[in-house]
Amino acid sequence: MISVLVVDDDFMVARVHSGYIERTPGFTVAGVAHTGAQALALTARLRPDLVLLDIYLPDMGGLEVLRELRNGPAEPDVIVISAATDVDTIRGALRGGVLHYLVKPFAYTALYDQLRHFATVHTRLGELTSADQAAIDEVFGARPRSALPKGLTEQTATLVEQVLRAADPDMSAAECAAGAQLSRVSARRYLEHFVDSNRAEVRLRYGGTGRPERRYRLR
Repeated sequence: MISVLVVDDDFMVARVHSGYIERTPGFTVAGVAHTGAQALALTARLRPDLVLLDIYLPDMGGLEVLRELRNGPAEPDVIVISAATDVDTIRGALRGGVLHYLVKPFAYTALYDQLRHFATVHTRLGELTSADQAAIDEVFGARPRSALPKGLTEQTATLVEQVLRAADPDMSAAECAAGAQLSRVSARRYLEHFVDSNRAEVRLRYGGTGRPERRYRLR
């Protein structure tokens, strides 16, 4: 499980973002902080893999927290979540090495895309002892593919991906359609999009007669 520290001065917003984390497979909330001092203390104690960091905090600015995190022993990865849209803050976050910058308020799908990307990179780096240029390009260049072909929606894509994630070890378009309560044609369109965008792979199962069955699974 990838552990996440949620940092936000608004208790309700922190609760919402914690809920987003907990509903994302492979992630768990390590703790919640409402001030910069709490964020630094909890990071040192809990050693989370990822920090969701607000900029507007009551005791110190989020960019100051970011600098302290970079100089501390834990060195977690950071995604900024803030209503701040001024260029100086965005530039400071970029120079501080944040993975992404989400402007509040945002939908779950926006955070989900970033978490999925982080999980991919986290897993990939854990598998490597050294990296060639292709692997480095994958880590630095890969970004979540939120743009969908015409007629497809993020909400349904998330649903289909959740159904596909539960496949053991793979599933057909008909099985996915039944699990997602979609038509077979609709499920097939989403599954083929996942294959085209390298989020899933497909193999052929050959039977006695007729065309082979296409079986899908997430990468």
